[in-house]
Amino acid sequence: MTSTRRVKTAVAAAGISSFALLYAPQPVLPQLAAQYHLDPGGAALAVSVATGALAIAVLPIAALSEVVGRRPVILTSVIASVVFGLLLPLMPTYPALLVLRALQGVAIAGFPGVAAAYLAERLGRAGVAAAVGAMIAGNTIGGMLGRLASGFTAGPLGWRGALLVVACVGAVCSAITVVTLPPSSRPGRVHGVGRGLLTALSKPVLLAQYAVALLAMGSFVALYNAAGFRLTGSPLELSPAVASLVFLAYATGSVSSAAAGRLVARVGRRRALIGALLLTAAGAALTLPDSLPLVIAGFLVLTCAFFAAHAVANGWAAADAPETARGQVGGTYTATYYLGSSVGGAAGAWVYGHAGWPWLIAVVAVWLLLAVAAVVAGTRVRAERLELAAVR
Repeated sequence: MTSTRRVKTAVAAAGISSFALLYAPQPVLPQLAAQYHLDPGGAALAVSVATGALAIAVLPIAALSEVVGRRPVILTSVIASVVFGLLLPLMPTYPALLVLRALQGVAIAGFPGVAAAYLAERLGRAGVAAAVGAMIAGNTIGGMLGRLASGFTAGPLGWRGALLVVACVGAVCSAITVVTLPPSSRPGRVHGVGRGLLTALSKPVLLAQYAVALLAMGSFVALYNAAGFRLTGSPLELSPAVASLVFLAYATGSVSSAAAGRLVARVGRRRALIGALLLTAAGAALTLPDSLPLVIAGFLVLTCAFFAAHAVANGWAAADAPETARGQVGGTYTATYYLGSSVGGAAGAWVYGHAGWPWLIAVVAVWLLLAVAAVVAGTRVRAERLELAAVR
């Protein structure tokens, strides 16, 4: 196996493990709500505390990777997250489960916070866009696989058995990563970490990508957190196993994220990103009628478009990251991405529980339009600076 193929295999397996474990509770939120007498917002904490902890931990872990290297951080991440996943079904109370989910979120942070920088170092600037797209495709497959495995096994095995099944899938994938992940470049120096973070926060074009990560991911997770309640409730009233089939929409995301590099080559990053964000909003609007075919079509469209937007924004941030701040840029992007997942996911579940699906779609539409505005503003500043430099 060539070095490039080893890298892609390793990060794909790590992505499958990490994202299967991170979102495994999402299909069983209605069961958690029923067992522990929770509203949708309370049940959604099983997802939000993990993504929130990930968002908090990712920057310190990205900084650590500058000192100890990317590979040790990635390997520690995939192993520890599986260990916590195997312990989750043993938790006796809901608060105990939330504490362990927070610890699992910290463990998972090591992979997404470091992976883009690792790929940039191994494959170079020219290959990073396609590599990031392939990595996100693996992440998408992991998210879909974890949700489907959890949703389909929750009926016969209960939510505890469902989470155990996903942990076993994660263990297999983590073993593949441990065996195949090549070494990364030499660690950086400690005194450059803070300077790199300042650089990561100083470029408007990078700030625009962080805004996309925050707002688009918040929108996406808000919709999927509420999806189980909408599909199993009146008037659609699907069984949990059938409702979990909505996560098959992730297959479109794996295709669109892998194809994002070709889209960027054709129309440019700016047009590709704005178009994908607007298409995400259009897909969300499709789910408004109480018609199962339209709801399914809407989730297919919004999922495909969201992952295209994420791949473009993540690849853009990695490509524009200065060499001395790759880890910090990757960590900042990932922190805002999962901050969006945590805050947006919880807020969306609260909006759905108190105001219903139409109001959730309205809130999501506003967030996505704000993301479009951030891209326009951030790239306009960049264009103006380039023009001034040319005049001088």
